Amino acid sequence: MRTNKAPLPHQASYYAATAKMMRDYPQLKGELETDICIVGGGFTGTSAALHLAEAGFKVCLLEANKIGWGASGRNGGQLCQGHNMDHEELTEAVGRHHADALWQASVDSVELVKNLIEKHHIDCDLSSGVLHVASKHKHDDELKESVEYAHSTLNFDQVDYLTPQQVSEALGTEHFFGGELYKTGAHIHPLNFALGMANAAHKLGAEIYESARVIDYTEGQSPRVRTENGTVTCKYLLFACNGYLGKLNTKAARKIMPINNFIIATEPLPRSLTESINPNRYAVADSNFVVNYFRLSQDNRMLWGGGENYTSKFPNDIASFVKKHMIKIYPELDRYTIDYSWGGTLAITLNRMPHIARQADNIFVAQGYSGHGVALATYAGSLFANAVQGSLEGVDVFEKLPMRDFPGGTLLRWPGLAAGMFYYSLRDKLPF
Repeated sequence: MRTNKAPLPHQASYYAATAKMMRDYPQLKGELETDICIVGGGFTGTSAALHLAEAGFKVCLLEANKIGWGASGRNGGQLCQGHNMDHEELTEAVGRHHADALWQASVDSVELVKNLIEKHHIDCDLSSGVLHVASKHKHDDELKESVEYAHSTLNFDQVDYLTPQQVSEALGTEHFFGGELYKTGAHIHPLNFALGMANAAHKLGAEIYESARVIDYTEGQSPRVRTENGTVTCKYLLFACNGYLGKLNTKAARKIMPINNFIIATEPLPRSLTESINPNRYAVADSNFVVNYFRLSQDNRMLWGGGENYTSKFPNDIASFVKKHMIKIYPELDRYTIDYSWGGTLAITLNRMPHIARQADNIFVAQGYSGHGVALATYAGSLFANAVQGSLEGVDVFEKLPMRDFPGGTLLRWPGLAAGMFYYSLRDKLPF
């Protein structure tokens, strides 16, 4: 059982400061019966609510704090085709047929986000282009091979290899050694996207409740979900809490590890500088294990994500914690003020692939997007909606993935992960 906690406002961030569709939804009080109950108001939950309301179902979404309060409203905003396991690894794990289906799911997930933005007129700064860059010489060869494989085996021609010189011209730095440009990848204002999906779902009749922290639930033919001030009885139940699941669903919690990641936003930069360091306004992610990711906002701020920790607390000075990574690449940004700095908790799995599964015939879980949540979490919400309507094919594809518990369960998973992450972060610092 979760302990009662007071609901929290949005963390101070660039995204919260520039939110366009913020509204207050009511708190659940009393008894409610519905077709579908969704726990969690991030990308997965709002997408599921939107798709199900559009299909005519009676939907109830419960969010402990505010819509988009968690990682969905705080992340880097990048959406790109592909998974953390490449197609060859997936083929070894689940066979060619299912590997192809998982690859296609990643392609479809990006298109789904774009289609939802267009269909529901969501104002979230949609911009094109995601560039993955090599932090080391050997990574350049790997990216070149990845592009060749995409062209020859996956028949995907929307990715181009960029030479080190082309990357230098695209990003105004010689720090990287080549890259792969996903031309149909994109980036968005993630909080506005989550708010926009919730708003669209609400207009279609979905009942959305904030400050509705779930305390516990019972399974069965008609699952019953209890909050601090009310209960929901439903036919289908989706857990869409990701890194904020806590101990609410211990079976699901054993599959994920919550980790913290951090972002800063500079003051608006001069146009002459932005044209020098990112004239095409790509979203960028490097090849380190602890990834640096960055892009320019619509108002010309540098949004830079970098650094992780594996405790229950954020660094005391997030700005300094992240800025050192930024000025290593762009020392010219050292003179500009950091206007916003914030962190968020995401969930990773052992194999860094999403955990999308049935726990019972009428209970589902979707979590563990491991850094690919903008597209894949939105897609997972649509898969749940399809499953409720009798089409389980999409969920079945993800259930083929071997999804092991973290060693030691929820109690002892932290020390092992922290040691492993420390090892890989040290490898990032090596020049080879």
